[in-house]
Amino acid sequence: MSTEPPETTENSEPGTPGAAAQDGAAASGSGGEGADSTSTDGEDVTGAESDGAQGEASESAAQQSEAEAELAAQRVERERIARRKAERAAPVDSGAKLSGQAADLLAAVRAVESGAKPTATVFSEPEPPRRPAAEPARRPEPAPVSAAPAAPASETVESVRAVLTEGGAPEALAAQVAAALGEGAADQLRADPWQLLRVAGVRPEQADGFARALLGAGAGPDDERRGRAVTVWLLEQAALAGHTALELPALTAALAQRGVPEADAAVQNTLAEGEALAFQDALDEPGAPARRDEEAEEGEERPVRVLVGLERYALAEESLADGLGRLINSAPKQDGSAEDWEREAGGAGSAADLVRAVAGHGLVLHTGGEASRAEPAALLRAARALGLRAWAATAGPQGKERFSALLSGRGDATGAGAELPGDASETAAELPGVATVAGLLSGAEGPGRDADGAFDLDLLVLLDAPQLDVETAALLTESLPDGARLVLAGDPGVLWSAGPGRVFADLLGARICPQIASRLPDPGPLGELVSGVGIGELNQVEAPGKEVVIVPVRDGGEAVHRTVQLVADSVPRAIGVPAEQTQVITPGHGGAAGTRALNAALKERLNPGPGRFGGFDPGDRVAYSPAPGRTVPGQVVKADAEGLHLSCAGEAVVVPKERVEQSLRHGWALTAHQAAGARWPAVVVVLPGDAAQVLSRPWVYTAFSRADRHLSVVHGVEQALARAVAEIPAKPRTTRLPALLAPQPPATG
Repeated sequence: MSTEPPETTENSEPGTPGAAAQDGAAASGSGGEGADSTSTDGEDVTGAESDGAQGEASESAAQQSEAEAELAAQRVERERIARRKAERAAPVDSGAKLSGQAADLLAAVRAVESGAKPTATVFSEPEPPRRPAAEPARRPEPAPVSAAPAAPASETVESVRAVLTEGGAPEALAAQVAAALGEGAADQLRADPWQLLRVAGVRPEQADGFARALLGAGAGPDDERRGRAVTVWLLEQAALAGHTALELPALTAALAQRGVPEADAAVQNTLAEGEALAFQDALDEPGAPARRDEEAEEGEERPVRVLVGLERYALAEESLADGLGRLINSAPKQDGSAEDWEREAGGAGSAADLVRAVAGHGLVLHTGGEASRAEPAALLRAARALGLRAWAATAGPQGKERFSALLSGRGDATGAGAELPGDASETAAELPGVATVAGLLSGAEGPGRDADGAFDLDLLVLLDAPQLDVETAALLTESLPDGARLVLAGDPGVLWSAGPGRVFADLLGARICPQIASRLPDPGPLGELVSGVGIGELNQVEAPGKEVVIVPVRDGGEAVHRTVQLVADSVPRAIGVPAEQTQVITPGHGGAAGTRALNAALKERLNPGPGRFGGFDPGDRVAYSPAPGRTVPGQVVKADAEGLHLSCAGEAVVVPKERVEQSLRHGWALTAHQAAGARWPAVVVVLPGDAAQVLSRPWVYTAFSRADRHLSVVHGVEQALARAVAEIPAKPRTTRLPALLAPQPPATG
């Protein structure tokens, strides 16, 4: 590994191999899952920092696209959830003329929409939203691609605008409020002004001011309506931080902090109105195996914890547990004899154990680093040889392209040979058997669905499993036909999902199905460095080929300057990786060396221009967010009356001009959450000093493991890096999935 001295000249070429800095010789990226300590920016995982996507129902699309198909599928699921409940008994207009409270409120909403601040500031690890849950009893059906979310009626918007004006709130929020509250929005808002909290970015104190303007002296902190609205708002904030539910004491404490005098009564009122659900989950002694209800002695009281959560996540976790139970407890479809499977296992090399496990089980977990992807590829080839309809799904299009290359023998799992020729993306797109998760669910990719609405396949290998949030996982499992096999494969050391839940980690902890740990190590100095980070060790590694380079910096301004030099000059010249194949990763969006500052500097150096098309020019690298929680790297091709034309992993995408501000952000620099699920030949990890307090081992592991051939670390956090790797694990998330999985019988294989 190389260490550069502080910059004294314009030469920022990576330093002498093998040299190590005294204070941080083992380069490790530090950053936080949450905010950058200067700007309190959260780890925005929506790609274009579109935290405001909570108001997605108010957006209208001008074209038929994958994003529309996915949103339409989500709407179908929302309707299905509403039926189950019954059985159980736009872009903001200019606010330049506003002042005072109205201006502050509009600024808060716009800040969330643009990614300038996180939507979750109450709970740690703020992360963007989610997708609707599937109903366990019925499989989702494919939504027509032409379907698009309906905009609220103009009459509804106008009536809401009048109420907002009366309450001193910016009338530019009318469309968002109308979309959030639906028909009769104006009457709902007048009757309960705290419903304004349904708009992303609005804080309780701002809703309080709006309520006082409408209700006068009757709008007190003890108002029952306020207690309910703040309770729901807190549960939404917790979901953005990754929790699917909150323990009751934590919720009541947060309510007290928000000025709700009778927190317990507020929770009870919220439950009585059906705006949240309460659960009692049994707790087992630490280290003791989970017990089924029938194993408890008569009259024995088991410790329980009381959880409160929103219905959408409760249904999602129940649906997911039901779907996983169906896979575990039903016999896989008999495709090939035991001898046939054993023959394929014998020729699968290191994937033999994985092939044998899949032969006899409906659900299998596979863990390992980037090199271990060769084993799911071998499994897919074996399954196809046996006549199974086998498919793989990845988190994003770049992962799809890479795995397609691996599956076809055009590249290996670590990236060697995976830098495809100019027309390779088109070739990879034509290969059968690999889809993105979003494309699979929307029907735009994959095998399609059968007459019952289930995926028309026998085996699904889901890569990047740690990126699965609970709602997406529920949709996938409920879409599998009876007798199908599911393999969840991924690296347990990376950051958890953008949305609520920690599905892969919960399944690994539950031990309800076979778990196959790959023995294939990631090669070279980068593999050695990343493997050490995964077990909490920041090791010094020998890097004779300048695979790892440390660039010490004193402050954020120097960090930006050195980063630009690395991307534009040093890495292309010394390593041979061009700027367009180098990705910058930094902890947050704000601060002196956040994504905004870095992207501005990199654009000025690499693709200067006036930003005539919504701040973008042809040739700009972008991070496109077609739906909440998804980031697709791309490049601007042109702009016309239709919108902004992008090329994303070889696919043409048109972003309507009214969605550009919310869906796009420059993409030379990303956060680790945005970069998860993708890899680049060279990565520059920027660790400004103000990020020291938000570093964690998963963040460092994720950031460093995005590099295939070369990693530069712009290091300004001193000993905080080693401390984060050694002492700061993933922040805990409260979920119900482990308790729901506990009744499942243990795996025998």
